[in-house]
Amino acid sequence: MRIVALCLCLIAGSLPAQAADPWGYTYDKSWVRYLYPQDEDKDKWWWDDDWWENGKLDTATNHDVIMERISYRSGDTEVPAYVFRPKDGKKYPGILFQHGRRGLDELTLLHPRRLAARGFVVLAPDLWFARFIDKYPLDHDPIVEGDSARGMEFLLTLPQVQGDKICTVSHTRGGYITLKALVTHKKQEKEVACWVSYYPHLQDPDAAEPMQIYKYAPEAEDLRVPTLMFFGEHEQYQRHRPIIYVYETLKEKGRDTRLIVYPGVGRGFEFRPPHVRTFADDLAAKDAMMRTARFVKRHLGQK
Repeated sequence: MRIVALCLCLIAGSLPAQAADPWGYTYDKSWVRYLYPQDEDKDKWWWDDDWWENGKLDTATNHDVIMERISYRSGDTEVPAYVFRPKDGKKYPGILFQHGRRGLDELTLLHPRRLAARGFVVLAPDLWFARFIDKYPLDHDPIVEGDSARGMEFLLTLPQVQGDKICTVSHTRGGYITLKALVTHKKQEKEVACWVSYYPHLQDPDAAEPMQIYKYAPEAEDLRVPTLMFFGEHEQYQRHRPIIYVYETLKEKGRDTRLIVYPGVGRGFEFRPPHVRTFADDLAAKDAMMRTARFVKRHLGQK
């Protein structure tokens, strides 16, 4: 009996990936995937013949960055913000970086600085400070969605910004805030050319728990600009399930959407501090930053 059982296990272990879930669940741990959306056989958009055949790698763009404190009006409220831009004073494409539930601090401010170093003018509004909201809020105040939308308009008025459209980059709850700004406040119709988000919260934070796990915000179906999302293999289940649903829905609708899942990392891989940072975190963060820069430049008409 033991020999038969062993043979059956060996046979099962040798089955091709197609016999399992399309993204390839492992047989011993059904919640772990070893194939992800970017690995689908028919859609390896990341494939690079120049690298594979000739060994050539993309060269990163690097700029010295300066940071300025600034503010803009949203109704009767003054919204404080940071502007990060290349030091040379030239014009560059614009990005609005929207913080998540953590807010803006010494760790999350590294993200807009790194974006600016790629050759962008980045506006990072502090929505929590503007509305006297404590760090890590549980509840969601819809008024901040309008504040973010106003920031998108304001960014385009800065003299260093090139072009008549910008893109948004966000993480966690910032994904929901920018989603609402684009759809509900109609910023995707004029000001915004693309939407990028790291492990975004794609549900109303005030929705009931089952909605957080099994549903996503209906506004996501109305995202019409190109989208790029990232999350780690070890992201929380109630977060990555709606992200996957949104990705699949947008894809079915024929929208320009991409989802990258990084093996070996979880939430916060782009800003986890040194004492807990892993090699996998660093690889994922650098790759995501390079892909974000290329994605944004392409959709803002840059080379």
